Amino acid sequence: MKTNSLSSQELYEKDKETIWHAMQRHSPENIPFIVAEADGAWITDIEGKKYLDGMAGLWSVTVGYGRTELAEVVHDQLVRMPYYPMTASHIPAIKLGDKLNEWLDDDYVIFYSNSGSEANETAFKIARQYHWQKGDPERTKFISRYRAYHGSTLSTVAAGGHTEKKIRYGPLPDGFIHVSPPDTYHSPYEGNEEEVGRAYAEEINRVLTFEGETVAGVIMEPMITGGGIIIPPDNYVSEVKKICEKHGVLLIIDEVITGFGRTGEKFGHNHYGIKPDIITMAKGLTSSYQPLSATAVKKDIFETFDDDEKYSFLRHVNTFGGHPAACAVALKNIEIIEEENLVERSRELGKRLAEEMVELYDHPNVGNIRSKGLIMGVEVVEDKETKSPASPDKLDKVVNTCKENGLIIKKNGMSVKGFNNILTICPPLSLTDEDFDFLVNTFKNAVKQL
Repeated sequence: MKTNSLSSQELYEKDKETIWHAMQRHSPENIPFIVAEADGAWITDIEGKKYLDGMAGLWSVTVGYGRTELAEVVHDQLVRMPYYPMTASHIPAIKLGDKLNEWLDDDYVIFYSNSGSEANETAFKIARQYHWQKGDPERTKFISRYRAYHGSTLSTVAAGGHTEKKIRYGPLPDGFIHVSPPDTYHSPYEGNEEEVGRAYAEEINRVLTFEGETVAGVIMEPMITGGGIIIPPDNYVSEVKKICEKHGVLLIIDEVITGFGRTGEKFGHNHYGIKPDIITMAKGLTSSYQPLSATAVKKDIFETFDDDEKYSFLRHVNTFGGHPAACAVALKNIEIIEEENLVERSRELGKRLAEEMVELYDHPNVGNIRSKGLIMGVEVVEDKETKSPASPDKLDKVVNTCKENGLIIKKNGMSVKGFNNILTICPPLSLTDEDFDFLVNTFKNAVKQL
């Protein structure tokens, strides 16, 4: 039987028989959520019900669904030249590398992969080899933060700070050290925001001092996303950059979610006036129309790999990384972001979103609301005084009420015990004013029903 002739019930049954879903419990009672169509900020399931996608797929459909110009770019490139590996080169990869340097406003060399996980894996290998070739072979460790997410491969799970995602997958690669996330809501430090930011950064300085010259790099998102939308104090990231320079370690900034206008700037680190040594990106790079990621490396780091010694070049290869169609889509995607002023749109709607949600602080279960551009986390608590996390049932109620009323949001889950209580919003940057109003009103009404 052909799948395009299957009834809805048959599709549900075949899904249960053949598909292993990401981050879903395996249960015969689960009814799969099967999406059939998508346009703008909206998706339609196989029953014909429409939902505003308040999570942009998986934090990633930046320019929205149904962009025929992106589909046409794929078609044209596949007809012209469908594939060649990046052991050589091709025109879309070259043009995209040039465009990314324009967006980064600096000289970087780009290594292409398929996903954020692979981009970070590549960054780790580059950082370790860089130090080896600089005469510091003992520099192999990396510092990350608890509650941060950097991918799903073994090394990126080890680097990440989602302790519940590590259970039963060990032993994980060693060499990853974790410090506290710059969470001002649960901060053990006293003082104003600047003092708290400096105190959190000092944790990294202290570890680097204790570890001696054995650390290769610090990896961090400018704002922690999947771990609960943690927006750092304004001085924190720049303080970390200074600390890295002081100790001679590389700063790797993970822009997989926070890049391409998501936070109201081209990249999340632009809020803090720094130039990272290595930048990883994916998701919004192509708005998920094709799989593609990039590891951008400062030119002076790249130049240390120019040596005649047998193992001095980067011995890393990726079959599909930098696929011609994916690079072509990324170029067109960035063009759309520019032409439609979506970075500015994110900044504008982000301010409105923050203002609209302030009234939720009156609710007894809303402890904290954190946002930057069009990404937001609402921390749900049982008690505002103790800040004790709300039960999963409370978060599920909001998520399900939103879905029943045509809005898809998520909650952070399987991150760190006691911190899985944040509702997350991350819509396409292209949503209309009407879409925005629907999102805000539907979400607020769902929270108020707690």
